[in-house]
Amino acid sequence: RERERERERERERERERERELEREREREREIERDRERERERERERERERERERERESSGSDV
Repeated sequence: RERERERERERERERERERELEREREREREIERDRERERERERERERERERERERESSGSDV
């Protein structure tokens, strides 16, 4: 009976570690998504600057 409870606590700790790892992976994915959005905004700003330069170079006669 005592060993049974001991195994039960062991499984419980095991599940707890699993959940902890899962939360860790979730945070990693969240950070990755944030970085992706940041890169996307950066590319958007870059395209915006490109369009600005286009307008400035051809804008003198428009």
